[in-house]
Amino acid sequence: MVALSIPARFAEQLARTPDATAVTEAATGAKLSYRELDRRANQLAQHLNGLGVGREDRVAVLMDRSIGLVVAFLAILKAGAVYLPIHESYPADRRQWVIDRAGAAVLLTGGAERATELPAGVPVVAVDDPALVREPAVDLGVPILPGQLAYVIHTSGSTGLPKGVAVTQQDVVRLLTDPQWTPERYARMLLLAPHAFDIFVFEVWLPLLHGGQVVVAPPGRLEPATLRQLIVTHRITGLHLTAGLFRVIAEEAPETLRGLREVLTGGDVIAPTAVNRVLEVCDGLVVHASYGATEGTVLSTRLPLTRGTPIGTTVPIGDPLTGVTIRVLDEHLTPVPANVTGEIYLADAGVARGYLGQPGLTAVRFVADPFGAPGSRMYRTGDLARRTTDGVLEFLGRADSQLKILGFLVEPAEVEAALASYPGVAQAVVLAREPGNNGEKQLVGYVVPESGELDLAALRAHTRSRLPDYMVPAAFVQLDSLPLTANGKLDRAAMPEPDFDRVTASRAPETAMQRLLCEVFSSVLEVPEVGIDDSFFDLGGQSLQAMRLLNQIKAKTGVEVLVNTLFDAPTVAELAAFVDAKRTTAA
Repeated sequence: MVALSIPARFAEQLARTPDATAVTEAATGAKLSYRELDRRANQLAQHLNGLGVGREDRVAVLMDRSIGLVVAFLAILKAGAVYLPIHESYPADRRQWVIDRAGAAVLLTGGAERATELPAGVPVVAVDDPALVREPAVDLGVPILPGQLAYVIHTSGSTGLPKGVAVTQQDVVRLLTDPQWTPERYARMLLLAPHAFDIFVFEVWLPLLHGGQVVVAPPGRLEPATLRQLIVTHRITGLHLTAGLFRVIAEEAPETLRGLREVLTGGDVIAPTAVNRVLEVCDGLVVHASYGATEGTVLSTRLPLTRGTPIGTTVPIGDPLTGVTIRVLDEHLTPVPANVTGEIYLADAGVARGYLGQPGLTAVRFVADPFGAPGSRMYRTGDLARRTTDGVLEFLGRADSQLKILGFLVEPAEVEAALASYPGVAQAVVLAREPGNNGEKQLVGYVVPESGELDLAALRAHTRSRLPDYMVPAAFVQLDSLPLTANGKLDRAAMPEPDFDRVTASRAPETAMQRLLCEVFSSVLEVPEVGIDDSFFDLGGQSLQAMRLLNQIKAKTGVEVLVNTLFDAPTVAELAAFVDAKRTTAA
């Protein structure tokens, strides 16, 4: 009988390769074999058990990428509990809300996180606490049923609050044991995603359940040069990149991906030009286009693409994984004909249990499957697609108001609620715009004041205190009133474009370096003019554009600037001073 729980599958692999390297921490060089990983996870599981943690209790995890993070997740599952990742960019109020709403029994942290503001009302355990070595290193032997929950991951919610997607053990195992995956190509997988992003499940458990090695990337955002170094140093064979990040690397530094066997990409529309560019530069590489939803257990389809594969104007999302059913239906739940747009419904394997503690919302999104066995359900994704006459499935974007920003699904209503909570805001609307020609969406917040003028800088700071970075609008626009259609609904087409092209009172460049960086800022942000006091982020710059900016700075000046430096020195004047100082030191 096939084991349908993560701990049982891990135990089988442990018996086969106890001394093989299971986890490597790139930042420190620390390693754990399968035997050592099992030992540390058993000790932490014993400690959790002593605190009363049992079957399907939620254990929150607030940690940066590290070996300890992998230990924590395995230990939680060995204790029969459910891991509840807390995104490191969550503001304090949001962290507390997730902890309280999920009823977390314990919060696991690492050394760095203990110095931050931690949620209250829950016992805190440090994964690197030396006292844990005194715990028994034997497995608890807790029986894990296939239908038990493995994790709860929170995504943006239409009610203005996050919703927790509850996924079972068997759905994770079925995903990772799908015969379409080639484990040897993911023998050394780079752990790159935030642990509260569902692709983390794939990055950790695919190699560990097949005898491979997880290479934990250093904390924080990675520049292409750092990513390249990791690939070479650790002989990485497989990794995942969001569609947006994949496109940036393809355009700026496709050679970054040389040496890899496979790259998995998805989360949004995939640019055909990016796929062709990478395949041209990287011999022997397979690019896997994929499609999935958190509610469908990470991934539901995949399409392998190699050099010479004909790619048209769109990249198809591929065939369903084993046991997964993809239905393209109209508003009456009737299958649409070929070349007609419909909404994607996921059925059979992978469909999550629902939203934790939200039966009403679960009933709306997880609906009865009229084509399946009695009692079976489908998940209504809100994504649009069509099948060609050849049966190829093409992803076309969203059917509802949800947005994909940097690979994350964002409910505008949640962002609007944060804006509306600012004193003096009478109405708020959030839309996605594409200010340039690079296909990257940016959030724009439109606000109507109760009276007078709003302090938009203070509104931005207020929003940052309540939402993760990727949900903070890149631009804010104040309106006297919201435009309405003849029947009284919001006229989205009449909403003004944000003035990313504005010329501020900022000073003109005075030095050669400032002139060079003004040109780079202008090119990357696609604005006609930039002054030396203009902030990259106030001009609408976001993380993918930041990567382009830093690549161009290195190419033109020879100085490598890290993303953290850009956050600390976001203006041309500050960045020019930094680059000049680095060049002087090097000389």
